[in-house]
Amino acid sequence: METEKWRLERHVSVSVIVQVITLAGLILGSWVNLQRQLDLVAHDVKRLLANQEKFTARLETLHEKTVSQEYQIRNLERITNGFEMPA
Repeated sequence: METEKWRLERHVSVSVIVQVITLAGLILGSWVNLQRQLDLVAHDVKRLLANQEKFTARLETLHEKTVSQEYQIRNLERITNGFEMPA
């Protein structure tokens, strides 16, 4: 009888070890997948920041052009209304 009891406990122990190894494998796989997803998100954020910088630079250029053109329009309006003589 003692031999049968020992075999049963041994099978349970092997079963527990297999389950723990399986669980560890799943945890490791999930961790690797999470790291890969974080790398993808970091890459996307870097691209978004780069595009935002380009967009901001374009907006600044457009703003400068707008101010310059507004100044030119005001000068033309003054000239056409006779307030100033053209240079």
